[in-house]
Order: sequence, then C-alpha cells, then structure tokens
Amino acid sequence: MFSRLQWLLLQLSRRLWVRATAFSVLGVVTALIALLVEQYIPDEIPAKIGADAVDSLLQIIATSMLSVMIFSLSTIVSAYASATSNTTPRATQLLISDSTAQNALATFLGAFLFSLVGIIVLQTGLYGDNGRVILYAVTLGVIVIIVLTLLRWTDYVLRLGRVGPTCDRVETVATNALRRRRASPYLGGQPREAGEAGYPEGAISIHTDSFGYVEHIDMQGLQNAAKEAEIDIYLIALPGHFAGAAQPLVRVMRLPEESCLNAIRNAFSISAARSFDQDPRFGVCVLSEIASRALSPAINDPGTAIDILSRGARLLALWSSNHPDAVEVDDQTIRYPNVHVPPVELEELFDDFFIPIARDGAGLVEVGIHLQKMLQTLACLGDTRYRKAAARHSAQALARAEAVLSLTDDLVRVQQSAARVAKAAET
Repeated sequence: MFSRLQWLLLQLSRRLWVRATAFSVLGVVTALIALLVEQYIPDEIPAKIGADAVDSLLQIIATSMLSVMIFSLSTIVSAYASATSNTTPRATQLLISDSTAQNALATFLGAFLFSLVGIIVLQTGLYGDNGRVILYAVTLGVIVIIVLTLLRWTDYVLRLGRVGPTCDRVETVATNALRRRRASPYLGGQPREAGEAGYPEGAISIHTDSFGYVEHIDMQGLQNAAKEAEIDIYLIALPGHFAGAAQPLVRVMRLPEESCLNAIRNAFSISAARSFDQDPRFGVCVLSEIASRALSPAINDPGTAIDILSRGARLLALWSSNHPDAVEVDDQTIRYPNVHVPPVELEELFDDFFIPIARDGAGLVEVGIHLQKMLQTLACLGDTRYRKAAARHSAQALARAEAVLSLTDDLVRVQQSAARVAKAAET
C-alpha cells in the first residue's frame, strides 16, 4: 500500500496546475538557455541554417497554442458534463486526474509561454545570431512535441466523456485497488475479525474532529504512535468509511497521552469525498451507480447495465483465490504488529454492486436474466463464500422481479436462471 509520502505525491501529481506549471517553467527556462550557450556556437552556422526564421515560427506557435488550449479546455469541460449526466458524477474525478488530458493542456500552455518568452527576448535584442541558432533548434524540437501531442490528443478527445471509455477507466482503477488490497488484505497490520468480535470488550473509541470519508491511512504513523504509547490499536475506519462523532477511527484499551492521540488522528486523511486508491469498494460502487443511471427512465439504457454486470462479475472474481488471475496474498510479514486491521468482507462487495442493479433493473427481464447469469458464474468459482453470497443475492433479485414483472413468461425465465444459480451454489 501507499506510504503517506507516496500518497501525497500521487495526489499532487494529479493536479492539472502542477503539470501545467512544470511544463510552463520548462518552456521559459528552455527559451532562456539560448542566452547562456550561444557563445559555444560557431559563427558560420547561423548563415547556413537561416536562423532568422525563428521569429515567424514563434509567432505561429504563440497564436495557435492559445487557440488550441482554449478549445481543449472547452472540450474537456463538455466531456465532464457528459460523463456526469450519462454515467455518474463520481466518475468525473477520474477524467479530471487523467494524465493524457493534463499532459496535453500542459504541453500547449508550456509551448505558448516558451514562444512568448522567445518573442520578448528577441525583441529586446538580447539574442545574437548564435543565440538565434539555439532558439531555432529548440523551437523545432517544440514543434515536434506539439505535433505528437496533437495527434494523440485528437484520438483521445474523440473518446473523452463517452460511456464506454469512462466505464473502462472505472473498471481499471477498481481492479488496481482490488488487486492491491487482495495482495495486502490487512494493510500490513495484524489480522482481526470484522465487527465487534475483532477487538476486546471495553475498548475505548477514538474519533476524529472532522467529518468525512477516510481517504488514506498512514499505517507507519499508527504503528509509531502505538509503540510509543505501548498500546495496541484496533482499526475501525478503513479507507472509504465515513468518520465522525458516531463513527470511531480506532479503538484502544487505554487512552494514550494527548500527543499520541493527535498522532493517531493525523494518520487518517479525511476528505469530503471517497477516492479510489485505497478503497476497493468505491470502484465497485461507482460501477453500480453507472448501471443504475443507465436503468433510470430518463436514460433507459439496459445495454449499459448488462455491460456493467459483466464488468462487475469480472471485478469481483479477482477476490477469489480460485480465479486464474487472482493476486497472491503477500501479507505473511506483519510490518505493523501493534495495529489490528479488519478485512474487506466479500459480502460487502456483493452488496455494493448487486443490490442497486437488482432494485433498479427488477422490471427488465433481460437485466434480471443477465444478473442471474453473472451470479451463477461467480458461484461456479469453487469458493464457499462466493456460493453463499451468490445464492443470497440471487434469491433477493428473484423476489424483486416477482414483485414487478407482470408477464408470466418473463418471470419464468428469471426463475429458471435463479434456479441455475441455486444449483451452482449447492455443488
């Protein structure tokens, strides 16, 4: 899992202004480097390559990059609005932090500032003939970068904000989060049972002063605080859990000193919204939201819901040790022995994904049948937990369909599919 420093650097790298600032500074520095290295250029070279053409090239770059950047920004904003209305607002944060879009905008802005600084310095006369050679060579390199970025951006923008590519992004980040948690189910701490059975009776709750979702947990910080206070910390709020006055972060058998209490609270990064990195359930929830939005009367797109069911089954199967692509659990070495961590329950993943789709798709026979097929697929993985969860959700989905479907033939088809799930769960 991510350390606190790695997580902070990751969050910083996803900010558009960081990349744009870096590219802009690079462009300005590149334009000024010519002033330092012009003395090393032989005097006969400017006459041979016609470096005077750099003025017009810089004018073209400055004019075109400003227009391209404004057009790109408007395109991105439209794509965000489209993704919000057609999928779910939770998916737009993936588009906002997408590296391809950020690199394109940063390149356009950096090229614009490079050309602007180059024009200003040329007008002041600071560049001699040799300096123009350096600027000319760098300008050609910038043009190559711009052309490559435009080619990639043209292909990318055609898919930006579409339902299919957005679903691909959500599935990818959810898969990565599930794989990371599957490889380290207890975040490097001591395993403990889920629920109240996982910590001693009479344990004292420690709460946060703020309200919000846990984005990241600094396990090393918790271990240091527990070791200093000579206590064991029983983790309650995993990434994705809501923390507040009624939802404790951790429980301890003895309250430590105030400085240690602050260290424990500071180990939790609290935000107003959930994030995908350490929260494997969030990606599953977002996929389910996309299916629910597709099943709403305003959109009425059962095909997208069926596609999401297939994606969700593929995603949930990674949690099984019997899946051929399952990640091996590598949590034998306990790095934080004083921190006791509960697991992510498979039942919770099933609830997050299947309940909303079964509720909103109960009146559509094609959705009901495909949902039962996906549950049958998961039940056939040979894992007892999967068989139990699949049987429970199959029965719930069938009950919802029986309450809504009016045509007998449709109901019979869903019942037959549910019967196959029950049979797979028994074997």
